[in-house]
Amino acid sequence: MNITDPIYHDEDTAREHLESVRWPDGAVCPFCEKQDSVKTLGGKSMGPGWYHCGDCRKKFTVRVGTVYERSKIPLHKWILATHLLCSSKKGMSAHQLHRMLGITYKSAWFMTHRIREAMRPNENEDSGGMGGENKVVEADETYVGGKAKNRAYKVPPKKEPVVALVEREGNVRSFHVPNVTAKNLRPVLVTQIERKSFLMTDESPVYKKTGKEFAGHGTVNHSIDEYVRHGGFMHTNTVEGYFSILKRGIVGVYHHVSQQHLKRYLGEFDFRYNTRKNTDSERAIEALKGIVGKRLTYRRTAVGAHI
Repeated sequence: MNITDPIYHDEDTAREHLESVRWPDGAVCPFCEKQDSVKTLGGKSMGPGWYHCGDCRKKFTVRVGTVYERSKIPLHKWILATHLLCSSKKGMSAHQLHRMLGITYKSAWFMTHRIREAMRPNENEDSGGMGGENKVVEADETYVGGKAKNRAYKVPPKKEPVVALVEREGNVRSFHVPNVTAKNLRPVLVTQIERKSFLMTDESPVYKKTGKEFAGHGTVNHSIDEYVRHGGFMHTNTVEGYFSILKRGIVGVYHHVSQQHLKRYLGEFDFRYNTRKNTDSERAIEALKGIVGKRLTYRRTAVGAHI
């Protein structure tokens, strides 16, 4: 990351950068999705970056129809915040962004949630199943929350269960589930993993019955300190490596994650893991592509949240 790059300091350069990412072939109307009838609006009263669609007769900028829409924060600060969140392996707190960008903590908190929403895949996208023939998908669960020793009167905090599926040499998908039971996990496993895959888990009984629905099901018994066997093939080290990054981010950077927003934090860590082979700049561009078609209002985000 070149911190002196004009896209992080100049509003027009930042806008042109975002336009090149969102509209590589020219501006497209976000309302009717037409391109041929879109014209640039001139004049001092409008300012740069405004367009007009001749078909639906609406005006728009590159922000319209994205998580950046209706924000008074300068676009170059949005671009910088997106890059910082993409390039920080364990995440970046809203307090850190508020100090670095010179904005209020409340604004920085909302910014980070909007950017996380951009990192999450669209819910209506068919991303296909994980794994496949001759491929291994590891599944494991963990619990996100604080420790009793860090609380007054040593009262154990409520922890939220998270299940992650990791394809070896591939991507991860993690899910916040209400409880870790065979009944709750089966829909996740059978809808996200191809049946021709080899399922790899620990000795937990919640996977035993569902594991029979796949091409193979291997286990390692952590309760007797067994972590690798069968020549190194049988292990869940990949998914546990993902959990180590997630836990370090939650414990060391964010400190507290509310139940309401846990899915967005998981989306953030999934996104960085799945783009781990990219450069920081390439990862930031992928995040910018994800801002389209998503809106997140402060009222909807902040209700019931711990900020």
